[in-house]
This record gives sequence, structure tokens and C-alpha cells, in this order.
Amino acid sequence: MSATSAAPATPSPDPAAIGLEARRVAWRVLQAVAAGAYTDLALERELRRSPLAPADRGLATELACGAIRQRALLDGWIDALGKVSAERQPPPLRWLLHLGLYQLLFTARVPASAAVSTTVEIAKRDGLARLAPVVNGLLRACLRRRQPLAAGAAPWEPLPVPADPAASLALRGSLPPWLAAGLLEWLPPEGAEAFALAANQPPALDLRVNHLRVSREQVIEALAAAGVSAEPLPGLPWGLSLGGRSGDLRSLPGYADGHWSVQDRTAQTIAPLLDPQPGERLLDACAAPGGKSTHLAELIGDAGTVVAVDRSEGRLRRLRDNARRLGLSAIEPLTADAAVPGAIGGLPFDRILLDAPCSGLGTLARHPDARWRMTPAGISELVALQRSLLEAMLPLLAPAGRLVYATCTVHPGENSALIAGFLAEHAGWRLLSQQQHWPAPQAGDGFYAAVLQSPG
Repeated sequence: MSATSAAPATPSPDPAAIGLEARRVAWRVLQAVAAGAYTDLALERELRRSPLAPADRGLATELACGAIRQRALLDGWIDALGKVSAERQPPPLRWLLHLGLYQLLFTARVPASAAVSTTVEIAKRDGLARLAPVVNGLLRACLRRRQPLAAGAAPWEPLPVPADPAASLALRGSLPPWLAAGLLEWLPPEGAEAFALAANQPPALDLRVNHLRVSREQVIEALAAAGVSAEPLPGLPWGLSLGGRSGDLRSLPGYADGHWSVQDRTAQTIAPLLDPQPGERLLDACAAPGGKSTHLAELIGDAGTVVAVDRSEGRLRRLRDNARRLGLSAIEPLTADAAVPGAIGGLPFDRILLDAPCSGLGTLARHPDARWRMTPAGISELVALQRSLLEAMLPLLAPAGRLVYATCTVHPGENSALIAGFLAEHAGWRLLSQQQHWPAPQAGDGFYAAVLQSPG
């Protein structure tokens, strides 16, 4: 075949287009969250609109969640490098700069050149062409500023760090100033630093094995056969932690058969505090989405009653679906507001779990936007709700019954201070135990639990 008749060579892909759709998905998620959406819902919606290969799906998730967690620090870089402060930037540009800066500062697997070129390409293609030079200039300025640093430099270096300890922690840990100040009141400095580190790491993916249907060893073997590693969680007889990324969990062995549920390792410690017994009548007062209700049913061997209450019928529908999947018949969902006296009728309960609505400050790694939603005023409103819920439980519990008050927050006002106030006003109630677990790297979410006993 002559040279003139040879088939044309396949053109090389545009480097700026590789992984571009994953980054566009992440950028749209950042904009949606800034407008009020929740990260998980916005990400799910955008991934449905733009189906991606598993690797690109993982990249979009990492960039979106990471940039939302690091919002304060990324704003600090814009303030240091740009002519206009982060707060005054047009929102689409601000979040696009966050996308590019996050890749430069936090993702070692993304080459700097790819981070810059793809971010500029998004600006050109998605309505910010006039500002593409601004994007290019600021990202390259970040690279120049960090070029003299040694490998492994902290992502805030060489930004000027405030001398005030709370302001410094807020910048370096990407936390709201009020939360940084609170952490330094509640914890020693090293504890506050550990909290910030844990809040900015992707959370572990933990499972709770349904021991009524299968053993933990059988689940480990089935997952291994599917190429997914799982390790037992120390101290949790039915807990597993998955290694690596596993894609859509519903496609893993055992999900459809009800062999396991997704539940953080620390959440798996709450239901056993009730010490529920087969045949008892139990109440989960704020039940949806149902992880603890199903755990209670498993603990009593599905022999007894677990009344699972929630205000949202839609969320209870998910609980019903999960109970059906797990083969649990003891759960009785009830749509009601547990804070309203008389909303939950029937015979007294032997044991009550009040997993109260809270600020979620123990789950910041799992819910990237939570730190930016919550305010001190919001916490004050939650404390009033938590106390009203606790008071509403009193007539529902049998004499000498056990009540577990739990939250997934670390704020003392929602936890130990609330319980101390309750006990001071209710003679005869006993505090059997209480614990505050602080989030730490590879240690699960933060939570509080108090085990109370009613008068006999």
C-alpha cells in the first residue's frame, strides 16, 4: 500500500479533554451545594445526568467532596493570589477556582498541568470564556508560590497563617471560625488538630453484618470473591470495613440477600447500649433512615417489637424497604412527631432509643457541607428540640426502663450539658453511663451517648 493511500492516523486525544466531564460534574455539584443543595443529593443527581466510567465517577466524587470540605482554605488561596477576594468573585468562577486549586493542593495523582488545563477548558466551554485568563493566571500563580517548597508541604503553605490560634485552626483545618474556637475550648490543642484532620479525610466505608442470615466470615469470603477486601472491625462482632473503592454497593454480593447494611463503626455501638432482649417492646423515636432500628431488630433475634417513628413518610419508606431486604418482621414503622406529647400511643416501652436530631458535627467527613450549614443559632434551636424530645419520652418508658440518648455531634450543649440539665430537674432518673467519642483519623464518626434509667 502506498503512503498516499494509508489510513489516516487516529488523532491523539486533546489532553485538556481527558477527565473533563468528571470535573464538570464536580463543578456543577459545587455550585449546587453553594445554592443550598446537600452534597450527596447533588452528586447523585449530576451523576445520573452525566453517567461516567467508574474511575471518572470516583474522580468527580473526590473533587466535589474534597473542594467542599476545604472551602475556607481554598478561599484563603484566592484571597492571597487574586485581585478580587473570594467572597466578591462571581460564584461560578469562585467554585471553578476551588476545583482547580483543590487538584493542585490535594490530589497528588493529578498532574499540575492537567489540573490547570482542564480547569481553563471548563471556563472556555461553560460560559466563562472571558474569565479563562483569570483562571489560568491564578492557578499558575499558586504553582509558582509553592514551587520552592519541599515535597509533602502542607496545603496551606506558604500562606500567612494568623497568629490567633482559633483563626489559624479555621484556615488550616478549613473550619468555620466559631467551630474552631469551640474546639479549642473543648479539647487540648492536639485534640482540636486531630478533629480537623479527621474532618477533612474521606470516611471509611463500614458494614454491619446481619448475623440472623449469615456469618461475618461468609460475607468476607463473598466480597473477596468479587475482588473487594473487607476487614473485621475490632470490638464490633458484626462490623466490617471495606478497602478501596467498590462502586455501587447495591451490586456487591449479599446486598440483595440482606446479608449486610452500611453503617459507620461508631454508629454500630449505639443500639447495643440499650441491651435489648428478645420479646421486649422497643421504641426508636427518631428512626429514619433506619440503621439503628434494623440493628435493634437483629439484636433481639427479630423476636419482639421495634416501633420505628419518624415524621417523614418518605424516609420511613426507605426504612421499610431495608427491613424487608434484611428479612426483619419485628419493625413497625409509625409516621409521627415524637416531640409532640401523645403522638406515640400504646403500651409503655421496655427500652427507648432517642437518636436525636443534631448539628452533625461528628460527621463532617461524611457530610462535607455540614460545617458550612450549621451556626451557633442553629445549635441553640436544636438544643431546644432535643430537650423537648427527651421530655416527650418520659411517659412512654416503663418503670426502671432504659433510655439511650444519642447524637452524632460533639457539641457539649447538645450532649453532656443537656443531660446534666435534664437530671437536675428529674429526681429519680439515673445516669448509668455516658461517653463522648471524638472523630479521629481511621476511628469513625464522632458521637455522644448517655444511658439513662427511669425511676422504678
